[in-house]
Amino acid sequence: MPQVLELALKRLPPRRATAAPAAVSSVLAFTEMIEFLSGHPTAEQILAFRISPQAQVRLSDLLEKSRESGLSETESAELDWYEYVHDIMTRLKVQVRPAPRG
Repeated sequence: MPQVLELALKRLPPRRATAAPAAVSSVLAFTEMIEFLSGHPTAEQILAFRISPQAQVRLSDLLEKSRESGLSETESAELDWYEYVHDIMTRLKVQVRPAPRG
């Protein structure tokens, strides 16, 4: 886990996410990830982590708007934070997943 967190810090902020720190805290998935990781989760909890239904709805709304009419700069930055959370959690899950038995 330390390597993934180090990677996460090196990648901050996502490419277009130039929003002020207060705006970043309003990105629900990012807040959920930070709260989750600060609780020292087990490998099983990490593998089971999913963003909340509320965060999933917001992500779906952003993706739909992106396809249909395009996003504002703020919305585009918000979507980048969702991508960032997905990337970090995917890397962390790969790191804690047990090796296949052979």
